[in-house]
Amino acid sequence: MSSSILPIIPRAEVRPDWLAQYTEAALEPDLPIIDPHHHLADTHWGGYMADDLLADLNSGHRIESTVFIQVGFSYRQDGPEALRPVGETERVVRIAKQANAAQSRTRICAGIVGFAELSLGAAVEEVLAAQVQVGEGRFRGIRCHAAAHEKFQYGVMHSPPLHVYLNPQFREGFAKLAQFGLSFDSWAYHTQLGELTDLAKAFPDTPIVIDHIGVPLGVGPYTGQRGAVFAEWKKQLQRIAQLPNVSIKLGGLGMSVFGFPFHKQPRPPTSLELADAWRPYILTCIELFGPERCMFESNFPVDKGTCSYAVLWNAFKHITSGMSGDEKRALYRDTAQSFYRL
Repeated sequence: MSSSILPIIPRAEVRPDWLAQYTEAALEPDLPIIDPHHHLADTHWGGYMADDLLADLNSGHRIESTVFIQVGFSYRQDGPEALRPVGETERVVRIAKQANAAQSRTRICAGIVGFAELSLGAAVEEVLAAQVQVGEGRFRGIRCHAAAHEKFQYGVMHSPPLHVYLNPQFREGFAKLAQFGLSFDSWAYHTQLGELTDLAKAFPDTPIVIDHIGVPLGVGPYTGQRGAVFAEWKKQLQRIAQLPNVSIKLGGLGMSVFGFPFHKQPRPPTSLELADAWRPYILTCIELFGPERCMFESNFPVDKGTCSYAVLWNAFKHITSGMSGDEKRALYRDTAQSFYRL
């Protein structure tokens, strides 16, 4: 079935007036945090540039540094098609330099994860070299959007071909990541975790991180199937967690594709409401991967459609309230610092 006729799952849009109805003070404000997953945007999500990011970062939590993750932002408008994504890295570097020169609280975009079309095969080497060069010491890895389903399309980016992680040409390009010392971010649904497991087994020397806890779906044919989806998602994670080169990001649950209804309520959720809904998922990841392979993420501004930055991190802190200092340091800072070599 062509993606052009698939039903589209609308994303949770950012609504500042709606978010302003509810605020919270930051819990554990001295806990050091690296936010290893945020985006920038000229127009998407109402626009989200350095000033917007810094306003969120300064909402009470101690954010020491951040990692920018590719989102199809500011690609080059001309030149070879394969090299156009390098424009994203170029612009993020400029934004980071300017923002960090003006403030010293948080090193924004200390790491950058960009895009390269790995399905180019061995020819992707030119793109990877260009990304590393323009990254000026910040470039850390590649993310390839693989989240696709035969029954629906989620309204963030165009759906890629199904089964891209199994494509021989993709794997030929993937093999080049190790040559440049780059990691891989996986953005895929729980229905694709078996394919990611196969990929991770094939490349044991390439660090891989699963974005957004592997996205246990709650929309389309999975609406009202939360228990069955949870069981299947956990079974898939149990398999992939056995691979030492795979880590996981704890977050993204504010996206509409998870099926939680918070963005549809008259008022924004409290951090306790979010913690109660998200706790089984977060704790399952920590149980399977251990704190040393788990890192909390904001996924802003995407998750800003569900809650504010302060409330998001408070929800995470409620979930981890009974954990040790060492466990919290790993979950909130050290795992991200190690994985992205910050």
